[in-house]
Amino acid sequence: MTAKSSALPSRFSGLSIKLIATISAVILLVEIVVYLPSLANFRANWLDNRLRVGVVGARVLDAVPDVMALPRSLTDRLLTSAGAYAIVYRREGQSQLIELANPVTPEAVVTADMRQRDLPTLIMGALDTLLAGPGRTLRIVGPGDLDQTMVELLMPERPLRQDMLDYSVQVVAISLALAVLTALALYLLASYLFIHPVRRLTENMLAFRQAPENGSRIIIPSVRRDEIGIAERELAAMETDIFTLLRQRRHLADLGLAVAKINHDLRNTLTSAQLLSDQVATLDDPKVQRLAPRLVTTLDRAIGFAQSVLDYGRETSVPPVLAPTRIRPLVDEAAFDARLSAHPSISFTNAIPESLVLKVDGGQLGRVLLNLLKNAREALEAAGAKVTAPEVSISLIAGAQGITLSVADNGPGLPPRARDNLFVAFEGSARAGGTGLGLAIAREIAEAHGGQISFVDQPVGTRFDLFLPDTLLVNK
Repeated sequence: MTAKSSALPSRFSGLSIKLIATISAVILLVEIVVYLPSLANFRANWLDNRLRVGVVGARVLDAVPDVMALPRSLTDRLLTSAGAYAIVYRREGQSQLIELANPVTPEAVVTADMRQRDLPTLIMGALDTLLAGPGRTLRIVGPGDLDQTMVELLMPERPLRQDMLDYSVQVVAISLALAVLTALALYLLASYLFIHPVRRLTENMLAFRQAPENGSRIIIPSVRRDEIGIAERELAAMETDIFTLLRQRRHLADLGLAVAKINHDLRNTLTSAQLLSDQVATLDDPKVQRLAPRLVTTLDRAIGFAQSVLDYGRETSVPPVLAPTRIRPLVDEAAFDARLSAHPSISFTNAIPESLVLKVDGGQLGRVLLNLLKNAREALEAAGAKVTAPEVSISLIAGAQGITLSVADNGPGLPPRARDNLFVAFEGSARAGGTGLGLAIAREIAEAHGGQISFVDQPVGTRFDLFLPDTLLVNK
């Protein structure tokens, strides 16, 4: 048995790489969520440090009555340590200013008020600084060391932005390293617990599909008690069943081929014997005349048995070819082949409407009808005078889900043995020497059309119902 299968993906192109990528992405997403408050806190600490220098300068201003009397070197050193252009100290409505010897005129000024320390404000300020272009001047506003005091620093924003960029690079590097290490650790754990067992299952399924008759490729389940262990044991059971069924199918196929050849040769032999028996029957010998009918009947039965076996093997392997078919003429043709039309003692009634058209395989459905009508005729002929006014009829019963073709006779009915084995090949025959293949073939044809055939128990006679779904109706 050959089967086309997909190639197994490499270790890092299937679940493995997807797992690593997913874990890394989740970790990086978490790091981004943590990064924003961390960056805001970094900026707030940086600004607080500059404010502390401003507070020191404010103390100097507060201690000196005349700011103009301060040495220029001292003020410049104080401003340089703070990295500011100017420091303003406000107290009780009065302001004092320390600025560089060469004052700087800022072009764009952005205010950072450290008195507002809620998290959204800090995050928005950090993003504004990080995404801002060069050349802006930062005005830092914060409380002094005394009540009712305030300190302001005027400084370039570039140093703050550069420190924030350096901090961001460090955070990104640490986050990437953490994501890779965490993903690798989780991958190794998941690979041992899940990916490797799943890969083992996949490799086994691909290998078993290539050669399902090879019993050595049946997976050996592990002792795991979780879902993967259950999957391994179920897969092993399924592969064992498939292996067994394929072996049985091969044996049956070989046996069926041999039986078909033997049956074909036997049928040819019986046909030759039948021709000889027909010639013998023409002799005038009384003994020959008495034995010849029995010989002809026996040969006919043997030929019919051989033909039934061949038909059974042929019919079960041919799918129906659906086409719009008028059912009433099909019934008339089946009745003619079953020797019911113009029968000398059995009346036949075809109650199928002329307008009924079904999308069926006319040849296969005709075979079902032929079998049912032939069985009814043979049952009535075997009953002989026991049945008054023997009759066979076929009628239409419309239902919500489809239609039913009902074939009935008023004969003696089916014996208990036949009822118990209906539709079973070689078991369901109602007459001695029958094969029971006719009803078995009829059942398979009905099921192939999406319908079913069933025996309806009734007080008198025999009735079979052939149900066909409404999907086969051409004119609904």
